[in-house]
Amino acid sequence: MRYLLSLVIASTFLYSCSKVEGQGGSATVKGVVMEQLYNSIGNPISGGKYEAADQDVFLIYGEDDNFYDDDIKTSYDGSFVFNYLQKGKYTLFVYEDCSSCASGKKEILVPFEITERNQVIDLDTIVIKKQL
Repeated sequence: MRYLLSLVIASTFLYSCSKVEGQGGSATVKGVVMEQLYNSIGNPISGGKYEAADQDVFLIYGEDDNFYDDDIKTSYDGSFVFNYLQKGKYTLFVYEDCSSCASGKKEILVPFEITERNQVIDLDTIVIKKQL
């Protein structure tokens, strides 16, 4: 019984030391999504850049797949924050309008890496196309 208890404790300790990308850490990634408005022929509209309120922002943990692991909506000012992330590689993405794409949408991919505990990564401004 004593051996079994020691084995359980040791395996728990080893598992907790081998964390991978994802939640459970102390790092943060943040940024702002802005919309650039375009007319029907694909030209940007002068003065047509606005905060992308209520925009979906997706986060992929690691590099093993292309399916998102977490998502959030931007605030009224286009800002977003993902907290409590582990060290590792991530890809953040948002969708923009695309008139030449079959789905009508195109992804904007933003890869980044967290290398330190408590790190705050500011992805600054991500501009997406929005067609009128």
